[in-house]
Amino acid sequence: MPEPTAATSLDAATAHRRVEERWETFLRWGPFALLGVSALLLFASAGQLTPGAGERWAAAGLLTAALLVELWWGRVGRGRSEPGPAGAAYYTIRWALAFALSWLNPFAAFYAALGYFGAERLLSGRWVTVGLFASAVTIAGSQSGGFPPPTPARWGLFAAILGIHVALFWVFSKLNTYEQQRTDVQRSTIAELERTNTKLQQALDENAALHAQLLLQAREAGVADERRRLAAEIHDTIAQGLTGIIAQLQVVANAEDRELAREHLGRAADLARSSLGEARRSVHNLGPAALADQGLAEALKQTVAEWSVRTGVRAEFTVTGTAEPLHDEIEGTLVRIAQEALSNTARHAAATRLGVTLSYMDDEVALDVRDDGTGFDPLALPRRSGSGGFGVDGMRARAERVAGTVEIESEPGFGTAVSARVPLVLRETGAQERADRRVPLYRHDD
Repeated sequence: MPEPTAATSLDAATAHRRVEERWETFLRWGPFALLGVSALLLFASAGQLTPGAGERWAAAGLLTAALLVELWWGRVGRGRSEPGPAGAAYYTIRWALAFALSWLNPFAAFYAALGYFGAERLLSGRWVTVGLFASAVTIAGSQSGGFPPPTPARWGLFAAILGIHVALFWVFSKLNTYEQQRTDVQRSTIAELERTNTKLQQALDENAALHAQLLLQAREAGVADERRRLAAEIHDTIAQGLTGIIAQLQVVANAEDRELAREHLGRAADLARSSLGEARRSVHNLGPAALADQGLAEALKQTVAEWSVRTGVRAEFTVTGTAEPLHDEIEGTLVRIAQEALSNTARHAAATRLGVTLSYMDDEVALDVRDDGTGFDPLALPRRSGSGGFGVDGMRARAERVAGTVEIESEPGFGTAVSARVPLVLRETGAQERADRRVPLYRHDD
């Protein structure tokens, strides 16, 4: 047998509720209907079964008394489903009136049949059996020809009919007990479902509150991440440009040759214009200005060339593999990492030669920046300081935002190699262009 589900249990509960409503309707109006049937048959057969005037007046009085009892119980017993003293008194009086009417006229047994309905709601314990037996006596007497049976044969017939009624109400009592057990099980199931629904609603409310809390935390985390990103953008653009301007102005301050001073002033002006462009670009979308009108390879080539001119260090740029139109975030990340690596080389490495390689592979893109400078111990790198510098930490944070990595290989006196690897994520048009787009190798030497 399949296990009951919440839906089937609710359907059963609805059906049970409808049966209960119909049963309540019968218990409320059924006594009046059966009393009316008994009264009609009693008066219709009065000439044969109750020929005496006294018997007719007695029957009319009993019918009136039964009507008053039903009206009283309709007001007192409405809505009662548990046995009590009032219910027991009503059942007893109704049985007595039905027995007396059946003694006068056997057709009054229709009213006596009410004793079979709702006995468990009016009587308690073993009194239910007593009440059912008393009702069976009344009905068996009417069916055997009325009270009292005039002959031994009629007494035998009365006994036989009474035995049949006792057997019937015993069977119906067992069925009623079984039905009551099912009703109890359904009620307990409904109660359990209500408790489960209450717990489910509480869980839904808790989930809604947790969802709201997670949204708030995500919003706060997004704000914090955006602040870090803005700080990195400013560091990689305006801060580096100002650093270059300061370096050029320092040369001008110490230069005696006017031509040399004019050359460095021109470089400082170019850096100022570039920084202004980066600042304006950052206001709009925080993307590298080098990528505004060209692809990643051209942007890196231009960045390396400008850095070489500005620092006087010989620099080479190379592209390997099949170039792909990458997602804007991937390209912007690689350009920013390259700018940071070049800035670190200019400030700390004292290099005479530098090489930058952009490699397109099957599922990732690699950017390698190598120099022959003084090198350092990567394990001895200071953590991010309060001076505002980002350095290696900034490059790694940028790569991690696009599921990439940055590795540093260096040793004092043997130069430094920065290797950044990020996923190869194409633009929407990249898949169509992938088969036929090839980018030539670039090489720039100063």
